[in-house]
Amino acid sequence: MDDASVDFKQAAAADAWATPIEALNPAQATLFEQDAMWPIFERLRREAPVHWSPPNNVYDGFWSVSRYQDIMAVDTNHDAFSSADGIAIQTREAKIESDKRPRGSSFIGMDPPGHDVQRKAVSPAVAPHNLQILGPLIRERAGAILDGLPIGQEFDWVDLVSKELTAMTLATLFDYPQERRRELTFWSDMFTNAPGHGPAKSWEHKREEADACFAAFDVLWDERVDAEPRFDLVSMMAHNEATRNLGRRDFHSNVVLLIIGGNDTTRNTISGSVYALNKNPDQYDKLRANPGLIPSMVSETIRWQTPLAHMSRTATRDIELGGKTIRKGDTVVMWYVSGNRDDAQIENPNAYVIDRERPRNHLSFGFGIHRCVGNRLAELQLTIIWEEILKRFPEVRLTREPQRTHSVFVKGYETLPVMIPTRN
Repeated sequence: MDDASVDFKQAAAADAWATPIEALNPAQATLFEQDAMWPIFERLRREAPVHWSPPNNVYDGFWSVSRYQDIMAVDTNHDAFSSADGIAIQTREAKIESDKRPRGSSFIGMDPPGHDVQRKAVSPAVAPHNLQILGPLIRERAGAILDGLPIGQEFDWVDLVSKELTAMTLATLFDYPQERRRELTFWSDMFTNAPGHGPAKSWEHKREEADACFAAFDVLWDERVDAEPRFDLVSMMAHNEATRNLGRRDFHSNVVLLIIGGNDTTRNTISGSVYALNKNPDQYDKLRANPGLIPSMVSETIRWQTPLAHMSRTATRDIELGGKTIRKGDTVVMWYVSGNRDDAQIENPNAYVIDRERPRNHLSFGFGIHRCVGNRLAELQLTIIWEEILKRFPEVRLTREPQRTHSVFVKGYETLPVMIPTRN
Protein backbone atom coordinates (compact mmCIF):
# COMPACT_ATOMS: atom_id res chain seq x y z
CA MET A 1 0.00 0.00 0.00
CA ASP A 2 1.51 3.35 -1.03
CA ASP A 3 1.96 6.31 1.30
CA ALA A 4 -0.87 8.30 -0.28
CA SER A 5 -3.34 5.49 0.36
CA VAL A 6 -2.18 5.13 3.97
CA ASP A 7 -2.51 8.88 4.51
CA PHE A 8 -6.02 8.86 2.99
CA LYS A 9 -7.17 6.04 5.27
CA GLN A 10 -5.72 7.71 8.35
CA ALA A 11 -7.43 11.00 7.48
CA ALA A 12 -10.72 9.21 6.78
CA ALA A 13 -10.56 7.38 10.12
CA ALA A 14 -9.83 10.59 12.00
CA ASP A 15 -12.73 12.31 10.25
CA ALA A 16 -15.10 9.39 11.00
CA TRP A 17 -14.49 9.74 14.74
CA ALA A 18 -14.35 13.56 14.83
CA THR A 19 -17.52 14.29 12.82
CA PRO A 20 -20.63 14.88 14.96
CA ILE A 21 -22.63 11.66 14.89
CA GLU A 22 -25.72 13.35 13.45
CA ALA A 23 -23.67 14.50 10.42
CA LEU A 24 -22.01 11.15 9.73
CA ASN A 25 -22.65 9.88 6.21
CA PRO A 26 -21.54 6.36 5.18
CA ALA A 27 -22.67 6.73 1.54
CA GLN A 28 -19.38 8.04 0.15
CA ALA A 29 -18.15 6.19 -2.92
CA THR A 30 -14.64 7.61 -2.57
CA LEU A 31 -14.30 5.92 0.82
CA PHE A 32 -15.37 2.57 -0.62
CA GLU A 33 -12.98 2.99 -3.53
CA GLN A 34 -10.14 3.45 -1.01
CA ASP A 35 -11.42 0.74 1.38
CA ALA A 36 -11.59 3.49 4.00
CA MET A 37 -15.24 3.30 5.10
CA TRP A 38 -14.74 0.85 7.99
CA PRO A 39 -14.33 3.41 10.83
CA ILE A 40 -17.68 5.02 9.94
CA PHE A 41 -19.49 1.71 10.28
CA GLU A 42 -17.63 0.84 13.46
CA ARG A 43 -18.81 4.10 14.98
CA LEU A 44 -22.37 3.69 13.73
CA ARG A 45 -22.64 0.18 15.16
CA ARG A 46 -21.32 1.46 18.48
CA GLU A 47 -23.17 4.77 18.83
CA ALA A 48 -26.08 4.92 16.37
CA PRO A 49 -26.97 1.55 14.84
CA VAL A 50 -30.14 3.05 13.36
CA HIS A 51 -28.94 6.41 12.08
CA TRP A 52 -30.50 9.20 10.05
CA SER A 53 -28.30 10.83 7.43
CA PRO A 54 -29.84 14.18 6.48
CA PRO A 55 -30.05 15.28 2.83
CA ASN A 56 -26.81 16.54 1.32
CA ASN A 57 -25.65 17.62 -2.11
CA VAL A 58 -25.45 13.99 -3.32
CA TYR A 59 -28.27 12.05 -1.64
CA ASP A 60 -31.67 12.66 -0.17
CA GLY A 61 -31.98 11.72 3.50
CA PHE A 62 -31.93 8.05 4.49
CA TRP A 63 -31.70 5.74 7.49
CA SER A 64 -28.59 3.59 7.90
CA VAL A 65 -29.01 0.22 9.61
CA SER A 66 -25.60 -1.14 10.53
CA ARG A 67 -26.02 -4.03 12.99
CA TYR A 68 -26.61 -7.63 11.95
CA GLN A 69 -29.84 -8.24 13.86
CA ASP A 70 -31.41 -4.91 12.86
CA ILE A 71 -30.59 -5.62 9.20
CA MET A 72 -32.24 -9.03 9.55
CA ALA A 73 -35.32 -7.36 11.06
CA VAL A 74 -35.67 -5.09 8.02
CA ASP A 75 -34.78 -7.69 5.41
CA THR A 76 -37.32 -10.21 6.66
CA ASN A 77 -40.20 -7.75 7.09
CA HIS A 78 -41.30 -7.08 3.52
CA ASP A 79 -44.68 -5.90 4.75
CA ALA A 80 -43.21 -2.87 6.56
CA PHE A 81 -40.19 -2.37 4.31
CA SER A 82 -40.98 -2.40 0.60
CA SER A 83 -38.68 -2.96 -2.38
CA ALA A 84 -41.06 -1.35 -4.87
CA ASP A 85 -39.27 2.03 -4.88
CA GLY A 86 -35.86 0.51 -5.57
CA ILE A 87 -33.29 -1.68 -3.84
CA ALA A 88 -30.28 0.65 -3.86
CA ILE A 89 -29.94 4.28 -2.89
CA GLN A 90 -29.61 6.60 -5.85
CA THR A 91 -27.86 9.91 -6.05
CA ARG A 92 -30.03 12.89 -6.82
CA GLU A 93 -28.42 13.12 -10.25
CA ALA A 94 -29.23 9.46 -10.94
CA LYS A 95 -32.84 9.98 -9.89
CA ILE A 96 -33.21 12.91 -12.29
CA GLU A 97 -31.81 10.81 -15.14
CA SER A 98 -33.95 7.84 -14.22
CA ASP A 99 -37.12 9.94 -14.20
CA LYS A 100 -36.48 11.03 -17.79
CA ARG A 101 -37.40 7.57 -19.08
CA PRO A 102 -40.29 5.28 -18.12
CA ARG A 103 -39.09 2.32 -16.08
CA GLY A 104 -40.29 -1.21 -15.59
CA SER A 105 -40.08 -3.39 -12.49
CA SER A 106 -37.92 -6.46 -11.90
CA PHE A 107 -38.98 -9.06 -9.37
CA ILE A 108 -36.40 -7.85 -6.85
CA GLY A 109 -38.08 -4.44 -7.03
CA MET A 110 -41.50 -5.89 -6.27
CA ASP A 111 -43.38 -7.05 -3.19
CA PRO A 112 -45.56 -10.16 -2.96
CA PRO A 113 -47.49 -11.50 -4.72
CA GLY A 114 -45.93 -10.13 -7.93
CA HIS A 115 -42.42 -10.79 -6.67
CA ASP A 116 -43.11 -14.43 -5.87
CA VAL A 117 -44.53 -15.50 -9.22
CA GLN A 118 -41.85 -13.74 -11.27
CA ARG A 119 -39.00 -15.10 -9.13
CA LYS A 120 -40.48 -18.59 -9.42
CA ALA A 121 -40.40 -18.29 -13.21
CA VAL A 122 -36.59 -18.09 -13.37
CA SER A 123 -35.57 -20.04 -10.25
CA PRO A 124 -35.42 -23.44 -12.05
CA ALA A 125 -32.29 -22.20 -13.84
CA VAL A 126 -30.38 -22.34 -10.54
CA ALA A 127 -32.19 -25.28 -8.94
CA PRO A 128 -30.04 -28.15 -7.58
CA HIS A 129 -30.69 -30.40 -10.56
CA ASN A 130 -29.52 -27.77 -13.03
CA LEU A 131 -26.46 -26.98 -10.92
CA GLN A 132 -25.49 -30.66 -11.18
CA ILE A 133 -25.63 -30.27 -14.95
CA LEU A 134 -23.73 -26.97 -14.93
CA GLY A 135 -20.98 -28.16 -12.57
CA PRO A 136 -18.90 -30.19 -15.07
CA LEU A 137 -19.20 -27.44 -17.68
CA ILE A 138 -18.03 -24.79 -15.20
CA ARG A 139 -15.12 -27.05 -14.20
CA GLU A 140 -14.08 -27.58 -17.81
CA ARG A 141 -14.14 -23.86 -18.48
CA ALA A 142 -12.34 -22.99 -15.25
CA GLY A 143 -9.57 -25.42 -16.14
CA ALA A 144 -9.20 -23.96 -19.63
CA ILE A 145 -9.06 -20.41 -18.26
CA LEU A 146 -6.40 -21.30 -15.70
CA ASP A 147 -4.32 -23.32 -18.19
CA GLY A 148 -4.18 -20.28 -20.45
CA LEU A 149 -2.75 -17.91 -17.82
CA PRO A 150 0.80 -16.61 -18.17
CA ILE A 151 3.41 -17.92 -15.75
CA GLY A 152 6.05 -15.65 -14.27
CA GLN A 153 4.58 -12.35 -15.46
CA GLU A 154 2.08 -9.90 -14.06
CA PHE A 155 -1.50 -9.94 -15.33
CA ASP A 156 -4.95 -8.71 -14.25
CA TRP A 157 -6.83 -11.48 -12.44
CA VAL A 158 -10.13 -9.60 -12.74
CA ASP A 159 -9.96 -9.53 -16.52
CA LEU A 160 -8.50 -12.94 -17.31
CA VAL A 161 -10.20 -15.04 -14.62
CA SER A 162 -13.02 -13.42 -12.62
CA LYS A 163 -14.78 -11.73 -15.52
CA GLU A 164 -14.15 -14.59 -17.89
CA LEU A 165 -15.61 -17.41 -15.80
CA THR A 166 -18.68 -15.45 -14.72
CA ALA A 167 -19.32 -14.22 -18.27
CA MET A 168 -19.21 -17.78 -19.59
CA THR A 169 -21.66 -18.98 -16.95
CA LEU A 170 -24.01 -16.04 -17.41
CA ALA A 171 -24.03 -16.50 -21.19
CA THR A 172 -24.97 -20.16 -20.65
CA LEU A 173 -27.84 -19.21 -18.33
CA PHE A 174 -29.21 -16.79 -20.93
CA ASP A 175 -28.20 -19.02 -23.85
CA TYR A 176 -26.43 -15.90 -25.11
CA PRO A 177 -23.73 -16.35 -27.77
CA GLN A 178 -20.50 -17.30 -26.00
CA GLU A 179 -18.43 -15.31 -28.48
CA ARG A 180 -20.30 -12.21 -27.28
CA ARG A 181 -20.25 -13.06 -23.56
CA ARG A 182 -18.20 -10.01 -22.59
CA GLU A 183 -21.08 -7.82 -23.71
CA LEU A 184 -22.88 -9.04 -20.59
CA THR A 185 -19.95 -8.02 -18.37
CA PHE A 186 -19.74 -4.65 -20.10
CA TRP A 187 -23.46 -3.98 -19.70
CA SER A 188 -23.36 -4.97 -16.05
CA ASP A 189 -20.61 -2.40 -15.49
CA MET A 190 -22.56 0.22 -17.45
CA PHE A 191 -25.65 -0.30 -15.30
CA THR A 192 -23.82 -0.15 -11.97
CA ASN A 193 -21.26 2.61 -12.56
CA ALA A 194 -21.84 6.34 -12.42
CA PRO A 195 -20.59 8.44 -15.35
CA GLY A 196 -16.84 8.90 -15.16
CA HIS A 197 -16.30 5.50 -13.56
CA GLY A 198 -15.90 2.06 -15.06
CA PRO A 199 -16.85 2.13 -18.75
CA ALA A 200 -19.57 4.78 -18.33
CA LYS A 201 -18.51 8.02 -19.98
CA SER A 202 -21.74 9.99 -19.53
CA TRP A 203 -25.44 9.58 -18.85
CA GLU A 204 -26.02 9.62 -22.60
CA HIS A 205 -23.47 6.82 -22.97
CA LYS A 206 -25.27 4.79 -20.30
CA ARG A 207 -28.61 5.29 -22.08
CA GLU A 208 -27.13 4.24 -25.43
CA GLU A 209 -25.66 1.06 -24.01
CA ALA A 210 -28.83 0.23 -22.10
CA ASP A 211 -30.75 0.51 -25.36
CA ALA A 212 -28.20 -1.76 -27.07
CA CYS A 213 -28.57 -4.34 -24.30
CA PHE A 214 -32.37 -4.25 -24.43
CA ALA A 215 -32.38 -4.52 -28.24
CA ALA A 216 -30.20 -7.63 -28.05
CA PHE A 217 -32.47 -9.26 -25.49
CA ASP A 218 -35.62 -8.27 -27.40
CA VAL A 219 -34.25 -10.34 -30.28
CA LEU A 220 -33.81 -13.31 -27.96
CA TRP A 221 -37.35 -12.90 -26.56
CA ASP A 222 -38.87 -12.69 -30.03
CA GLU A 223 -36.96 -15.79 -31.13
CA ARG A 224 -37.99 -17.86 -28.11
CA VAL A 225 -41.53 -16.80 -27.27
CA ASP A 226 -42.95 -18.80 -30.22
CA ALA A 227 -40.34 -21.57 -30.17
CA GLU A 228 -40.29 -24.73 -28.09
CA PRO A 229 -39.50 -23.97 -24.42
CA ARG A 230 -35.81 -24.17 -23.58
CA PHE A 231 -33.94 -24.23 -20.31
CA ASP A 232 -32.56 -20.68 -20.33
CA LEU A 233 -33.65 -17.57 -18.48
CA VAL A 234 -35.17 -15.78 -21.47
CA SER A 235 -37.13 -18.84 -22.58
CA MET A 236 -38.33 -19.41 -19.01
CA MET A 237 -39.72 -15.89 -18.82
CA ALA A 238 -41.17 -16.08 -22.32
CA HIS A 239 -43.09 -19.31 -21.61
CA ASN A 240 -44.07 -19.00 -17.94
CA GLU A 241 -47.70 -17.96 -17.46
CA ALA A 242 -46.66 -15.35 -14.87
CA THR A 243 -44.12 -13.63 -17.12
CA ARG A 244 -44.93 -14.36 -20.78
CA ASN A 245 -47.13 -11.25 -20.96
CA LEU A 246 -44.61 -8.94 -19.33
CA GLY A 247 -44.35 -5.51 -20.85
CA ARG A 248 -41.02 -4.90 -22.51
CA ARG A 249 -39.95 -2.47 -19.79
CA ASP A 250 -40.56 -5.07 -17.10
CA PHE A 251 -38.69 -7.66 -19.17
CA HIS A 252 -35.79 -5.24 -19.54
CA SER A 253 -35.74 -4.59 -15.79
CA ASN A 254 -35.52 -8.32 -15.13
CA VAL A 255 -32.70 -8.62 -17.66
CA VAL A 256 -30.77 -5.90 -15.83
CA LEU A 257 -31.33 -7.65 -12.50
CA LEU A 258 -30.21 -11.04 -13.80
CA ILE A 259 -27.15 -9.63 -15.57
CA ILE A 260 -25.97 -7.74 -12.48
CA GLY A 261 -26.90 -10.53 -10.07
CA GLY A 262 -25.19 -13.17 -12.20
CA ASN A 263 -22.06 -11.10 -12.56
CA ASP A 264 -21.13 -9.02 -9.54
CA THR A 265 -21.34 -11.39 -6.57
CA THR A 266 -19.29 -14.19 -8.10
CA ARG A 267 -16.86 -12.03 -10.03
CA ASN A 268 -15.92 -9.84 -7.08
CA THR A 269 -15.70 -12.72 -4.64
CA ILE A 270 -13.36 -14.65 -6.96
CA SER A 271 -11.13 -11.58 -6.97
CA GLY A 272 -11.69 -10.99 -3.25
CA SER A 273 -10.57 -14.53 -2.40
CA VAL A 274 -7.19 -14.01 -4.06
CA TYR A 275 -6.78 -10.68 -2.29
CA ALA A 276 -7.86 -12.02 1.12
CA LEU A 277 -5.58 -15.06 0.97
CA ASN A 278 -2.61 -12.90 0.00
CA LYS A 279 -3.31 -10.52 2.88
CA ASN A 280 -3.65 -13.46 5.25
CA PRO A 281 -0.82 -15.83 4.27
CA ASP A 282 -1.43 -18.09 7.28
CA GLN A 283 -4.89 -18.80 5.87
CA TYR A 284 -3.44 -19.42 2.41
CA ASP A 285 -1.03 -21.93 3.95
CA LYS A 286 -3.96 -23.56 5.76
CA LEU A 287 -5.89 -23.86 2.49
CA ARG A 288 -2.98 -25.35 0.57
CA ALA A 289 -2.44 -27.88 3.35
CA ASN A 290 -6.12 -28.83 3.41
CA PRO A 291 -8.10 -28.24 0.17
CA GLY A 292 -11.11 -29.66 1.99
CA LEU A 293 -11.46 -26.19 3.50
CA ILE A 294 -12.44 -24.69 0.12
CA PRO A 295 -16.22 -24.59 0.80
CA SER A 296 -15.63 -22.93 4.16
CA MET A 297 -13.15 -20.51 2.60
CA VAL A 298 -15.71 -19.62 -0.07
CA SER A 299 -18.35 -18.71 2.53
CA GLU A 300 -15.84 -16.78 4.63
CA THR A 301 -14.77 -14.81 1.56
CA ILE A 302 -18.38 -13.98 0.67
CA ARG A 303 -18.80 -12.60 4.20
CA TRP A 304 -15.44 -10.84 4.35
CA GLN A 305 -15.76 -9.33 0.87
CA THR A 306 -19.53 -8.56 0.94
CA PRO A 307 -19.76 -8.00 -2.84
CA LEU A 308 -22.93 -5.89 -2.58
CA ALA A 309 -22.43 -3.34 0.19
CA HIS A 310 -26.09 -2.53 0.77
CA MET A 311 -29.71 -2.93 -0.18
CA SER A 312 -32.40 -0.35 0.50
CA ARG A 313 -36.10 -0.44 1.31
CA THR A 314 -38.91 2.10 1.74
CA ALA A 315 -41.00 2.13 4.93
CA THR A 316 -44.66 1.44 4.20
CA ARG A 317 -45.78 2.77 7.59
CA ASP A 318 -44.36 4.41 10.70
CA ILE A 319 -42.34 1.79 12.56
CA GLU A 320 -39.87 1.71 15.43
CA LEU A 321 -36.44 0.14 14.96
CA GLY A 322 -33.55 0.34 17.39
CA GLY A 323 -35.34 2.96 19.47
CA LYS A 324 -35.85 5.27 16.47
CA THR A 325 -39.12 6.03 14.68
CA ILE A 326 -38.87 5.49 10.95
CA ARG A 327 -41.61 7.36 9.11
CA LYS A 328 -43.72 6.09 6.25
CA GLY A 329 -41.91 6.83 2.97
CA ASP A 330 -38.43 6.99 4.53
CA THR A 331 -35.57 5.21 2.78
CA VAL A 332 -33.88 2.54 4.91
CA VAL A 333 -30.43 1.31 3.90
CA MET A 334 -29.29 -2.09 5.13
CA TRP A 335 -25.50 -1.95 5.16
CA TYR A 336 -24.62 -5.61 4.69
CA VAL A 337 -20.97 -4.62 4.65
CA SER A 338 -21.34 -3.39 8.23
CA GLY A 339 -23.55 -6.20 9.51
CA ASN A 340 -20.95 -8.71 8.33
CA ARG A 341 -18.44 -7.05 10.68
CA ASP A 342 -20.73 -6.91 13.72
CA ASP A 343 -18.90 -8.47 16.67
CA ALA A 344 -22.19 -8.90 18.53
CA GLN A 345 -23.04 -11.59 15.97
CA ILE A 346 -19.73 -12.77 14.52
CA GLU A 347 -16.66 -13.55 16.57
CA ASN A 348 -13.57 -11.56 15.57
CA PRO A 349 -15.40 -10.30 12.44
CA ASN A 350 -12.56 -8.26 10.95
CA ALA A 351 -10.35 -11.35 10.76
CA TYR A 352 -10.34 -13.61 7.73
CA VAL A 353 -10.63 -17.15 9.09
CA ILE A 354 -11.26 -19.85 6.50
CA ASP A 355 -12.10 -22.56 9.06
CA ARG A 356 -14.53 -20.38 10.99
CA GLU A 357 -17.07 -22.42 12.95
CA ARG A 358 -20.13 -20.99 11.17
CA PRO A 359 -18.81 -19.56 7.89
CA ARG A 360 -22.24 -19.16 6.29
CA ASN A 361 -23.42 -16.90 9.10
CA HIS A 362 -23.33 -13.80 6.91
CA LEU A 363 -25.65 -11.26 5.28
CA SER A 364 -24.13 -11.11 1.81
CA PHE A 365 -26.99 -12.96 0.11
CA GLY A 366 -29.69 -11.11 2.03
CA PHE A 367 -32.57 -12.77 3.88
CA GLY A 368 -36.28 -13.26 3.49
CA ILE A 369 -38.09 -13.26 0.17
CA HIS A 370 -35.29 -11.37 -1.60
CA ARG A 371 -32.48 -13.74 -0.62
CA CYS A 372 -30.18 -14.08 -3.64
CA VAL A 373 -31.78 -16.56 -6.02
CA GLY A 374 -28.38 -17.61 -7.41
CA ASN A 375 -26.49 -18.00 -4.15
CA ARG A 376 -25.79 -21.72 -4.67
CA LEU A 377 -24.52 -21.07 -8.19
CA ALA A 378 -22.17 -18.40 -6.86
CA GLU A 379 -20.82 -20.81 -4.24
CA LEU A 380 -20.47 -23.54 -6.88
CA GLN A 381 -18.40 -21.38 -9.23
CA LEU A 382 -16.15 -20.21 -6.39
CA THR A 383 -15.65 -23.74 -5.11
CA ILE A 384 -14.78 -25.11 -8.54
CA ILE A 385 -12.36 -22.34 -9.47
CA TRP A 386 -10.42 -22.84 -6.24
CA GLU A 387 -10.36 -26.61 -6.59
CA GLU A 388 -8.82 -26.10 -10.01
CA ILE A 389 -6.42 -23.37 -8.84
CA LEU A 390 -4.96 -25.57 -6.11
CA LYS A 391 -4.41 -28.40 -8.57
CA ARG A 392 -2.29 -26.14 -10.76
CA PHE A 393 -0.62 -23.34 -8.85
CA PRO A 394 1.23 -23.36 -5.52
CA GLU A 395 0.65 -19.60 -5.37
CA VAL A 396 -1.29 -16.78 -6.97
CA ARG A 397 0.70 -13.79 -5.75
CA LEU A 398 -0.67 -10.27 -5.42
CA THR A 399 1.86 -7.90 -6.98
CA ARG A 400 0.22 -4.54 -6.33
CA GLU A 401 -2.82 -3.18 -4.55
CA PRO A 402 -6.05 -3.51 -6.57
CA GLN A 403 -8.12 -0.74 -8.04
CA ARG A 404 -11.49 -0.93 -6.29
CA THR A 405 -14.91 -0.02 -7.61
CA HIS A 406 -16.13 3.56 -7.09
CA SER A 407 -19.52 2.68 -5.66
CA VAL A 408 -21.47 2.39 -2.42
CA PHE A 409 -23.44 -0.52 -3.92
CA VAL A 410 -21.04 -2.85 -5.74
CA LYS A 411 -18.07 -3.58 -3.50
CA GLY A 412 -15.59 -4.97 -5.94
CA TYR A 413 -12.40 -4.74 -7.93
CA GLU A 414 -11.69 -3.08 -11.25
CA THR A 415 -8.21 -4.60 -11.43
CA LEU A 416 -6.23 -7.09 -9.35
CA PRO A 417 -2.59 -7.36 -10.47
CA VAL A 418 -1.11 -10.79 -9.74
CA MET A 419 1.66 -13.14 -10.81
CA ILE A 420 1.81 -16.92 -10.80
CA PRO A 421 5.47 -17.80 -10.12
CA THR A 422 5.27 -21.44 -11.18
CA ARG A 423 2.99 -24.39 -11.78
CA ASN A 424 2.64 -27.49 -9.63
